[in-house]
Amino acid sequence: MKCTKCAAPAAINMRQHRLALCGDHYVEWFRAQTERAVSKHRMFSREERVLVAVSGGKDSLALWDVLLHLGYQADALYIDLGIDDGIRYSDRSLTHIHRFLAGRPEANLQVVDIEQVCGASIPDASRLTRRGRSKPCSVCGLVKRHVMNRVARDGGYDVVVTGHNLDDEAAVLFGNTLRWQLGYLSRQAPVLPASSQGLARKAKPFHRFYERETAAYALVRGIDYMYDECPYSVGATSLRHKAVLNELERQAPATKLQFYLGFLRAREEGAFEGLDAARPDLSACLECGQPTTAGQRCAFCRMWEQVNARKGRLGEPARAENSR
Repeated sequence: MKCTKCAAPAAINMRQHRLALCGDHYVEWFRAQTERAVSKHRMFSREERVLVAVSGGKDSLALWDVLLHLGYQADALYIDLGIDDGIRYSDRSLTHIHRFLAGRPEANLQVVDIEQVCGASIPDASRLTRRGRSKPCSVCGLVKRHVMNRVARDGGYDVVVTGHNLDDEAAVLFGNTLRWQLGYLSRQAPVLPASSQGLARKAKPFHRFYERETAAYALVRGIDYMYDECPYSVGATSLRHKAVLNELERQAPATKLQFYLGFLRAREEGAFEGLDAARPDLSACLECGQPTTAGQRCAFCRMWEQVNARKGRLGEPARAENSR
């Protein structure tokens, strides 16, 4: 197959776009589409400071690479969760990020080690809490959201961006639609604005890219990324939803894109208007200062109180600090 633009051998064929491109033209197209998404949804400007949440995987490293190339003030945050599980998952992820940094002296990275800051790794916190024993991923998600918001606030960043792609967004949308979780549906968007209560603006510049498209960009650009999935993701509901959507996509290319874009159009036409008004008011946690709907102390601080109490009963050294 040949490149649609120059007739050179194509590096990728995108059936949903009816477009085949060589490596050079694909990189050009990919960056232009990212810029278009940032501009269309008014995610951020070149005058604003951007914090990229990186994991060492293809999506987040590709996003950081694109934003740096386009001239945005993009620093990165890596949250070291302390996940080992026999494959040194967290250590290997950070190694890939350092390899990315080696050829980009202009790039700045901040690392937050959860075990050092909070006193326990995510696997240990999951083991020591009721929340974690039933749903380890919920502990991870709670911690990452808290840390990203804190680092953005303390570091003076205007927006936090993540590498969520179309496959991710369509799977979340599919799951929330199956259960008709209107609150979650009303808040799913390419951009979540900052709140007056202290929640940072969040944006997803890759929301229209298929996963294979971000992988192709990383490969063409020579980005060495972490291939392995998190060991705790095995059996996750989102993976089952992705499998269903992949089969639909196989039979009818562009199904995922049409599903997600149709949802965005419905949002723009007011399908979920008024739902945000029903959300409870936020207030500052008395312990860490982060926004919370849980009364005087946020879920993050209450969870680490459980972790420390459990560690104390087991004879392990407890940690009184949190991530302030």
